[in-house]
Amino acid sequence: MMKTLPDNVAHYKSTAVFTEHTVPGALQRNHNTAAGVWGRITILEGALLYHISEPERETIRLTPEQPGIVEPRVLHEVEVIGPVRFQVDFHR
Repeated sequence: MMKTLPDNVAHYKSTAVFTEHTVPGALQRNHNTAAGVWGRITILEGALLYHISEPERETIRLTPEQPGIVEPRVLHEVEVIGPVRFQVDFHR
């Protein structure tokens, strides 16, 4: 089940809007955020697969109605499965 952002975090920056052609390779390989940093993957159009590697492996299909929440220090990656436009918002 997708997590939610804690009430005590505030947005501090956003990425550019990525497409299936411009998504950085680093996002498509296992990576994590810094301690205390949460992410929210917002799908503007299309869909992505969000793979969480720990504490248990989980895959969630992200859509405009189903954003992805990235917990601090948790390994994850995204997988392009077709046309998509998305952005990542960071909170701490």
